[in-house]
Amino acid sequence: MRAVVLTEHGGPEVLRIIEVPAPVPGPDELLVAVVATALNRADLLQRRGMYAGPRADVEILGLECAGRVVGAGDRVTAFAPGDPVMSLLGGGGYAEQVVVHERMALRPPQGMALADAAAIPEVWITAWDALVVQGGLTSGRTAIVHGGGSGVGTAGIQIAKALGATVVATASAAKTAGCRELGADLAVDYRSEDFVEAVRDLTAGRGADVVLDVVGGEQLNRNLAALRTCGTIVQVGLLGSGEATIALRRLMAKRARLVGTVLRARPAEEKIALSRRFADEVLPLFETGRLRPVIDRRFSIEDVAEAHRYMESNANFGKILLDVTTSDDAIGVL
Repeated sequence: MRAVVLTEHGGPEVLRIIEVPAPVPGPDELLVAVVATALNRADLLQRRGMYAGPRADVEILGLECAGRVVGAGDRVTAFAPGDPVMSLLGGGGYAEQVVVHERMALRPPQGMALADAAAIPEVWITAWDALVVQGGLTSGRTAIVHGGGSGVGTAGIQIAKALGATVVATASAAKTAGCRELGADLAVDYRSEDFVEAVRDLTAGRGADVVLDVVGGEQLNRNLAALRTCGTIVQVGLLGSGEATIALRRLMAKRARLVGTVLRARPAEEKIALSRRFADEVLPLFETGRLRPVIDRRFSIEDVAEAHRYMESNANFGKILLDVTTSDDAIGVL
């Protein structure tokens, strides 16, 4: 099969498509012919040698996929060849085939193009886990979603609004209108406006209940200043510095929680449990139209280097997809 394999680390020019052996599913796994995958910031870091992927004979990028089942282990009962699926991955999505544990595989929402479903697993599960599972966000509360124009941000805004929460999104000036269109009650240009003051004004001085942060670094103390008593900051990314100092007296006085989280490194059992709960609690909202993946642009897998350059430009609003195959005929499924 063809796959984008890292044989060295560096800029987008190191991304090359080569032939590698197809994976073989274990007893509880599905063999999936990938229709589309998606870019994530972790892919850029892994390409540069700053984020180790799972151990394997070949290093293939890709933390999510959508495709069709073309094979299965002998203990698989929930899926059959031809079934459409989407899934989180530990890696391997930039390839024509990948193996997925059947309990981690999700059925794409009815009415959604299979190639578009690749925009869901990684960022939507990340945003929902951060805001709801770990952050405890509920109706009537207030959330700050940093990086509102990112994949995680566009998902987080919609999830919070679907819950009935008030949402403050931060983004660059070019993306604030898009955040408001997704439902943000307030969209703050982080370059020219102070989100701490904006949150205080919006909440009559109380502050936000949950902060979803993809930046880190010096923003930590500003998040704490914008947080209400007993609030939670959930750190899901580090677009800024990975180092920070924190005003511990303020953290203690507010009885606040600071939660650091990643998705990729969790044990398979945790990711399976999270995937099953996401299927029950969130996926139905896609079918009713309350949630939708925001897709900025899609590239052919042959243009993977150009796709990485585009993500590094920070121009995208929402997800960037890679089309691996363009039709069911291309993967041998009717």
